[in-house]
Amino acid sequence: MSYGSALGSTPISSAQDLVADARSLSALKAGADKATPDTIRETAKQFESLFMRELLKSMREANSSMKSGMLDNAGSDLGTDLFDQQMSVSMSGQPGGLSDLIAQQLSRQMGVEMPGSTVGMANSSSLQPVKAPDTLTPKSSVGKLTASDMALTPVAPKKAPTSTQAEFVSKHTDAANKIEKATGIPASFMLGQAGHETGWGKHQIKNKDGSNSFNLFGIKAGSSWTGKVAEITTTEYVNGVAQKKVAKFRAYDSFEDSFKDYARLISDSPRYAKARQQTQSVTAFATGLQKAGYATDPEYAAKLSRAINTTLHLRRAQVQA
Repeated sequence: MSYGSALGSTPISSAQDLVADARSLSALKAGADKATPDTIRETAKQFESLFMRELLKSMREANSSMKSGMLDNAGSDLGTDLFDQQMSVSMSGQPGGLSDLIAQQLSRQMGVEMPGSTVGMANSSSLQPVKAPDTLTPKSSVGKLTASDMALTPVAPKKAPTSTQAEFVSKHTDAANKIEKATGIPASFMLGQAGHETGWGKHQIKNKDGSNSFNLFGIKAGSSWTGKVAEITTTEYVNGVAQKKVAKFRAYDSFEDSFKDYARLISDSPRYAKARQQTQSVTAFATGLQKAGYATDPEYAAKLSRAINTTLHLRRAQVQA
């Protein structure tokens, strides 16, 4: 098969003409202006064929100890390789298979509509972002992933995210992304912690007049705080025993100010230096905050980890137009 035919208006005549060549993707991108549903499907078959060939090769290598050595030689190895290549071609391009999924992904990237596509592996996160239920994902900025989101591997939550959680993450995503860009603290870490501290927006700290203090992280107003203050009754744990106390908390002019102050606290305070260095792991970061005394709840790290993982799943959800 020539690369020109793969990108032109004439599709490959049959699956027998497929060649397992990874350069097809580069050729397809180079001729994006000529890409059609047919050429995208054929390129997807190329990739599936390449994958199947490598899979067969790995299986044979795993069973290499079964070789007798009497009939094995360079000629037999060449014959086996050719046979595997032919098998990979024959197994590729089946309806509902991997090639359908690859074709769908390529079509989205290249802006080509694929009519009548059937995808048998729609939940494969390696090629397509996992889509959250439509009832839980507002058509908003939930899907604005940052570099830190992509680098983290979340643990699947035991319960499906609720609409309240999705709305909270959506509402504060832009502010969190902005602060991550300025400080490097993962947006999902901040969103998850803000969600946990406020019951996903249900229990926010109020000023005396009932107005919002915009304090999303439960940061108290110590002696060094010179800004506005909100006093509320809160639960503190003393020697593992829950007690009700009246405490002073910082108050802000906006939610973004709350994100900024939280990031400043985590970044500048020596108390949280170790936790700040653990942003590559959800559990390590949450555990670091608990050990540093961010909260008195003995289960704080576990609860915060669950909240952050829920946020990561929501932000990975693909918002369909």
